[in-house]
Amino acid sequence: MTTAFNPVFANLPTTIFETMSRLAREHQAVNLGQGFPDDPGAEDIRAKAAEAVVTGWNQYPPMMGLPELRTAVAAHYARHQNLALDPDSEIMVTSGATEAIAGALFALIVPGDEVVLFEPMYDAYLPLVLRAGGVPKFVKLKPPHWRFTAEDLMEAFSPRTKLVLFNNPLNPAGTVCPVEDLTMLAHFCMANDAIAVCDEVWEHVVFDGTHHQPLIALPGMRERTVKISSAGKIFSLTGWKVGFVMAAPGLMRVLAKAHQFLTFTTPPNLQAAVAYGLGKEDAFFDAMRVDFQTARDYLADGLAALGLSVLNSRGTYFLNIDIAPLGETDDVAFCQRLVAEHGVAAIPVSAFYASDPVKTIVRLCFAKKRATLDAALESLAKLKI
Repeated sequence: MTTAFNPVFANLPTTIFETMSRLAREHQAVNLGQGFPDDPGAEDIRAKAAEAVVTGWNQYPPMMGLPELRTAVAAHYARHQNLALDPDSEIMVTSGATEAIAGALFALIVPGDEVVLFEPMYDAYLPLVLRAGGVPKFVKLKPPHWRFTAEDLMEAFSPRTKLVLFNNPLNPAGTVCPVEDLTMLAHFCMANDAIAVCDEVWEHVVFDGTHHQPLIALPGMRERTVKISSAGKIFSLTGWKVGFVMAAPGLMRVLAKAHQFLTFTTPPNLQAAVAYGLGKEDAFFDAMRVDFQTARDYLADGLAALGLSVLNSRGTYFLNIDIAPLGETDDVAFCQRLVAEHGVAAIPVSAFYASDPVKTIVRLCFAKKRATLDAALESLAKLKI
C-alpha cells in the first residue's frame, strides 16, 4: 500500500508502557511500570454502576453529562477546593481525562500557535499538540526537585504563546507544584494572554498533608483556565474513563463543540456511580490518601534499605529512583535488564521527554498490594549495589 498516513501518529514508536508490560509478561515479572492499583476499587461505587446499568437509563445521556453528575462535580469542588462552578455552563463530562485534553487542544489551538509544555510529561501531550497544529516550546524539569524558574518561563513564553499544558501533581515525577511556582506561572499566562489547560487528575492523590491548589483559583486565572480531572484517579477505577472539564462559559462553549465530535457522551451508568462517589464523606478521601501514602513509604523504605537512591514523592501512584549512584547512565537499558534479569518492570523517565532527556531516573508504581511490593523488593534485593 502506497497511501500516506498522518505522520504524527504513523511515525510514533510503541509506547514505553506497552513495551515494558510486554516484557513483564514475557518474563513473568512483577509489573511496577504501568500505573494502576491491583485492587478492584470501592465496592459501593461499583455496585452503584451495576445497579444503574440494570435499572437506569442506557440510551444517550446529555452531551455535557448527566445533570446529577455535573451538580455533584460542582458540589465536590466547592467543598474540597473552594471553587464556585456553575454545573450548567462550566462543567462537562468526557470519556476520560485524555479525551478532555485532546478536545481542549483541538478546540483552542490554531495551527502555528505556540504551546508551552513541561518535561517530563504524560506521553499523549506532544502528539496531540502536534496533531492540533501547535508549535511546542519546552520547559525542562530536572531531578531531584523538578521545579522551573522565571528564566525557564521567559525562554519558553513569547507573544505567540497561545496555550500552556500543565500537569500538577506531575505524573512522571511524583511532585506537587509549590504555590509560589503556580503564582509565577499564572503571571506569565496573564502577561502573554495565554490559556492554561491544567491536567489535575492526581489532585486527590497527594501526601504528607499537602492540599491541592488549582491554578484556576489564582487571581486572574478564572477566565483563562481549563481544569481537567478524572474519576478514574479519584476512585482508583482507571478503566472507567470518566473525566471532568471545568472552565468559564466562554471557553466551555468551544470545548463542548470539540467533545461533541470526539466521543459525544460517556456511559450513563458510570456517570451515575461517579456522582454518588463524589458525594462521599471526607473520611473516604482521607483514608484513600493514607493507604497510598503507607504504600509509598513501604516501597521507599524498602528501596532505601537496599541501598537505592529514592526521590521524594508527594503525589500520584509513583516514586522514582536515581540510578546514577549505581554508575548507570541509561535508564532504558537499566529497565530492560531489570525486567529480564531481576523480574521487576519499571519505567525509564527519559521516555517522558521529547529530546535531550534526563537518563538516570526510573519510575516505580507503589499503588499495589503489600504482597506485590514484597515480591518486587525481594527481586530487587538481588541487584548488585
